[in-house]
Amino acid sequence: MSDALASLIGALATGGVRIVDLTQPLEESTPVIDLPPPFAASPGVSIEQISRYDDGGPAWYWNVLRFGEHTGTHFDAPVHWVTGKDLPDNTTDTIPVERFVGPACVIDVREQVAADPDFLLTIDALDAWEQKHGVIPARSWVLLCTGWSERDGREAFLNIGEDGPHSPGFHVDTVRRLAGDRDVLGVGVETVGTDAGQAGGFDPPFPTHTLMQGSGKFGLASLCNLDQLPPTGALVVAAPLKVVGGSGSPLRVLALAPA
Repeated sequence: MSDALASLIGALATGGVRIVDLTQPLEESTPVIDLPPPFAASPGVSIEQISRYDDGGPAWYWNVLRFGEHTGTHFDAPVHWVTGKDLPDNTTDTIPVERFVGPACVIDVREQVAADPDFLLTIDALDAWEQKHGVIPARSWVLLCTGWSERDGREAFLNIGEDGPHSPGFHVDTVRRLAGDRDVLGVGVETVGTDAGQAGGFDPPFPTHTLMQGSGKFGLASLCNLDQLPPTGALVVAAPLKVVGGSGSPLRVLALAPA
């Protein structure tokens, strides 16, 4: 066994490293993104019992699950967006597994989002974070801590007004830097999708999806417990289901963080 692995196992056993679950529960009340007509909508979560220690199976319990790939805490593969459709290794079954694991850079904007649900992380804000915590290293997960996961119920979580949804996200220039100069693995958010609620009206529309997936990067949505992570120093494991040709999937996102 390598010294690094032995050290990690020891730290996990003694509590020197803690495991933080960044995943929302997946259940029938899980909010799903709303798309206006004429676009096809993703179904909500349905759970149908096959058997539970009964005539259908006297010694076992199991269910049939039905949901869209991008439901609950989920992974966006490059093929999810038209800009990434022709890239190599762009589906959940072909992405090299080492790209699911990387250091976390957590940017805490809870105060700004409390004052403005449409808050966007700008280049200036990213510069300020890097001046304090260091330049974001390549192959990192950049996680936006907004407090949005604490919103209770579908209506508050989706926050849809007459002019569409209102939720925080990334400014287009910030996405360009993260996907380009910083060469991150991807970004993660607490909201239902990686783009801000009003991003359909941005230039380009939905820039986080357009630029991240178009650069072969990933997205993580509907995360939680980001406030339990330090700005740097945690390791994130975000492995989607190995769906052949999959554009994404629900997943269990775990972070290894210092105690």
